[in-house]
Amino acid sequence: MARSGMSKDDIQVATDHVVGLHDVSFSVDDGEIFVIMGLSGSGKSTAIRTVNRLHDITAGSVVVDGIDVATLNKRDLECFRREKMSMVFQHFALFPHRTVIDNVAYGLKVTGVGTGERRCRAMEALELVGLERYHLSFPRELSGGMQQRVGLARALAADLDILLMDEAFSALDPLIRRQMQDELLAMQGDLLHKTILFITHDLNEALRVGDRVCIMKDGAVVQIGAPEEILRNPATAYVAEFVKDVDQGRVLQVDSVMTPSSPITLGTTVGEALASLNSRTSAFCVDENGKPVGVITRDLLVASEQAFVEVETVMNTEFGITNRSAPLVEAYELCSKGDLVAVVNEQGVLEGRLSALDVLAELGEIEAKAEQVKAAGFVGELV
Repeated sequence: MARSGMSKDDIQVATDHVVGLHDVSFSVDDGEIFVIMGLSGSGKSTAIRTVNRLHDITAGSVVVDGIDVATLNKRDLECFRREKMSMVFQHFALFPHRTVIDNVAYGLKVTGVGTGERRCRAMEALELVGLERYHLSFPRELSGGMQQRVGLARALAADLDILLMDEAFSALDPLIRRQMQDELLAMQGDLLHKTILFITHDLNEALRVGDRVCIMKDGAVVQIGAPEEILRNPATAYVAEFVKDVDQGRVLQVDSVMTPSSPITLGTTVGEALASLNSRTSAFCVDENGKPVGVITRDLLVASEQAFVEVETVMNTEFGITNRSAPLVEAYELCSKGDLVAVVNEQGVLEGRLSALDVLAELGEIEAKAEQVKAAGFVGELV
């Protein structure tokens, strides 16, 4: 019935059965954070639970490193789960009568790891999440955020290739939730390099954490793409409705908004600089190494009334500096003064320029695009 095109709701009315997933297909690359996002009932948690076969599928296949999970017998499935992946749940799932370190080491104990090694690995995991001082505490003595860290540490202690995170941060307060996102990204970038399948109902979280995001609705995939792609080009009115409430500055990076710098080198005369500006109102001045040292404007050059003096005598040496991979939100304050912001590489060499007008134009274009997609979807529904 699903293959013939019937909707999830119509199938439920006709058969009293719920279609959990239909025509869902995606691949996750090694070392990638792949986020599945959707509202309650979208199928996102069902999808992640097919990966370690907490749910059996009725058609199709789930392949992990060449192994079709759906075909494993009970013994092979247990071995697969022990050796391939760990899972972090929304509600911690800690043993209240065990200490923090015993909770973290429990999975290792089940797999037969010796006492000394498992405590050592548990402490290393607790250090990663900043809880080594609480290793002898009990879960009831920790805050919600700290308990979630214990759950994450337990998964990390197993040191398996794949990490499944099912709404892992959803039960946390907003501030603690953001801190956990920061910590996960920092650990992934510096130490873990795990393949992470991350489930959330929050698009802001999905776009912030994910290398790629899969948006689901009614058990089907609506759109898969990089965060910036989803923000700039929502595929449907459903996605556009989510996008309008996203904090765009935390998704977009500076390099998506910056413009070419076309700088002027030190030693250039005021007259030469005026000619070089053409229709521009301002430009950066750079030294012999290409590093920005000041900003000149047409008004400053004209006001000097000395065509043959060098630009360094009239340039403004106060300006903001950022890098191309920085979140756009970090450049807001720099742009708010109305001055140019220099975009430099790791060596401090000028790569581009950023202005408040650039930022406003970009954000406005994204909002306009989302409204267009929503309007087109609404018209389609009416037709």
